[in-house]
Amino acid sequence: MAKTTIQIDEKTLGRLRSLKVFERQSYDDLLNNIIDNIEEEELTDEEISEIKEGLEDIRMGRVYSIESVAKELGIKLK
Repeated sequence: MAKTTIQIDEKTLGRLRSLKVFERQSYDDLLNNIIDNIEEEELTDEEISEIKEGLEDIRMGRVYSIESVAKELGIKLK
């Protein structure tokens, strides 16, 4: 694997060090884990569509209050 050097601020280096899972974890491994987590958090087109549908339901009044749902399910609210 080809290697490269990047310039980062000392403060950034300290923040990266604090994110290491174990002492000898490479920065390459650490950065790839961070990137993977960010990519996993991205919404899919389907998720975005479902959110838009939910917002439209709210705008159109197609919602139930928590009180009515709790009553239907026999749940007591505090």
